[in-house]
Amino acid sequence: MRQQQDTQPLLARDRLTVHYAQSVDAERSHTTHSEPEFGGPTNRAQLEKRLLRKIDSRLSILMLIYILNYIDRNNAAAARLRGFEADLNLTSSQFATILSVLYVGYLIMQVPSNMFLAHCGRPSVYLPMCMVLEGIMSIATETDPWTLNNSFGGAVVTRFLLGFVEAAFYPGALLLISRWYTRAELSQRTAILGSGALISNAFGSLIASGILDAMQGALGYAAWRWLFFIEGGLTVVVACISIFVLPDFPETTSWLTAEEKALAIRRVEADVGFQGKDDIAVSQLEGFRLAFRDGKVWWLAMTLTSLVFSLSFNAYFPTLMSTLGNTPSVTMLICVPPWIFAAFVAILLSRHSDHHSERFWHVFFAFSLGIVGNIIAMSTMDPIARYISLFLQAQSYAGFICFVAWASSSVAHPPAKRAVALAWINTVSSLGNVFGSHIFPTTWGPSYVKSFAWCTLATCLGLGMSWVFKEHLIVLNKDAATREAATGEPEGYRYMI
Repeated sequence: MRQQQDTQPLLARDRLTVHYAQSVDAERSHTTHSEPEFGGPTNRAQLEKRLLRKIDSRLSILMLIYILNYIDRNNAAAARLRGFEADLNLTSSQFATILSVLYVGYLIMQVPSNMFLAHCGRPSVYLPMCMVLEGIMSIATETDPWTLNNSFGGAVVTRFLLGFVEAAFYPGALLLISRWYTRAELSQRTAILGSGALISNAFGSLIASGILDAMQGALGYAAWRWLFFIEGGLTVVVACISIFVLPDFPETTSWLTAEEKALAIRRVEADVGFQGKDDIAVSQLEGFRLAFRDGKVWWLAMTLTSLVFSLSFNAYFPTLMSTLGNTPSVTMLICVPPWIFAAFVAILLSRHSDHHSERFWHVFFAFSLGIVGNIIAMSTMDPIARYISLFLQAQSYAGFICFVAWASSSVAHPPAKRAVALAWINTVSSLGNVFGSHIFPTTWGPSYVKSFAWCTLATCLGLGMSWVFKEHLIVLNKDAATREAATGEPEGYRYMI
């Protein structure tokens, strides 16, 4: 029977998937039985459950911070509906520049920031302090004495600085999550973090709608200025609170018991093939070199760039929603349901991805629905059909979240390399936002057929590159299995495909 199975090439990928699951189980079993300090399998399971409950409860604040992070990033789009563009006498291309320049600062800072974070080992302090600065920059967007914001140049400077300090959060949060969770847990937690961006698109619209309606003319200021001030202030408050909530890395977190700390370190080591002192001894500079020499890192970065470009409708979501013909207030309110739907899909899809230890087809599923949404939007101006298309486009973010988890597990160790790799992948992919900010000019509206065509092409390119990456990982897993069979020594790491 075994020989019959081996002669069927169609089963090769299934056998690799099973081998991956068995290797993880074997590593965990070995860890469990070789560590009597955990009190045996039953006590270890209870300890692990208690540990995960602790970490989940504390890391959940990352989602709240990310909600505010995205609100600060996207509030210019909401402000555009209530005078931001008119008050600053901006052209359509100048407004696109204001959106895209944020990502220039974002590009510059991500890799140095993650290298510093991995070196200092104190994300509980570093990440919140960067978010405090982000909130201050958001407040400064509406403050004339700081930015000369009655000019295009002042708005550009402020948005650049906003991106510069904001760059620390997302790659830093991904690094922090990856240091606490195994591959079988990673997509769900990445989805919870990523759903913060989706929820911010939903409730950010509600908050913006309330502020823009209630604060027009208050103390002599336009409503859009109050929008930047209030939302930036919320970011500062939550960031200060998170200093006392966020954990550091397993090795540097002080409020865990000695047993919990040992288990937190050991379970992730076993999952990613961590080599103990050899991996710890890798410096940040060597991690930088390892990341940039790894072809997988570059391929993942280019693939994610294409996928991020395909999601550039996000920055113009209120503008696209306004093409349905409603008032500005109603437009902001009906922006909410598509993003709630997207968050729901992201959580379900990521849980399913983790449960089945599979990434590519989950990414493919979500982005394929996004293509359907683009095609509907290009085909008609009917308000109901276009509203449905926005739901399908928004849920594409579920595929983005699965892809990020896939990338994280594919460059897992040593930790110094992963810190740089995650930041670099996210840095390069931000170019998708920079270029994508310019594919929704008002001259292409209100149908934006050309814009959605560009998004569709980018999605197809990203999915094609994802398929190539999947095939490459299958080859790497086969090579590892062959070496293991030849030497009798465990090869350890298997890539999730």
